[in-house]
Amino acid sequence: MRSIVRFRSRVQVRGRIATGAVVTALLLGVTAVTGCSSSAASSPSASSTGSGAVAYDEPVLKVTDAYVRQPPTAGMAAAYLTVTNTGRLQGRLIGVTSDMAGSVSMNRTTASHQMVSVTSLTIPARGRLVLRSGGDHLMLTGLRKKPTAGETVTLRLRFAASGTITVRAPVEPMTYQPRN
Repeated sequence: MRSIVRFRSRVQVRGRIATGAVVTALLLGVTAVTGCSSSAASSPSASSTGSGAVAYDEPVLKVTDAYVRQPPTAGMAAAYLTVTNTGRLQGRLIGVTSDMAGSVSMNRTTASHQMVSVTSLTIPARGRLVLRSGGDHLMLTGLRKKPTAGETVTLRLRFAASGTITVRAPVEPMTYQPRN
């Protein structure tokens, strides 16, 4: 019985070594092909920046929990969302547009509860930017029509190093409270 167990252990070890060798060979092959590419962005998963860093060294952003609260008047509305960055570098939201509004401003709420328009909002590396009621938020002004509960508003979020992410945010009633 012991010899069978030893035999299986040796086979398992040999299998792991063989698997490791195959993985190493594949990685070297991918590195060689990527390194020889003359294109700055050879593929979406292995794009490089001007500094030569590959995509996983850039911010990796995902937008969730987006919504627009139905405004009491037709002049302006606020939008809220969360941007999660799983990358190793910080991200920066540098602009927002919407077909529903003439302009969209990014606003920061100060310690004295004053609203200040800013040119960018930072998403920390391996962190989150949470835009919420009473805090940082997006302000849609020059509305083409008053958004009503049940509709959606398209937001195009432009990031410094990560391009544009388009989000369809549902319009929620004035009394809506997010679950978080």
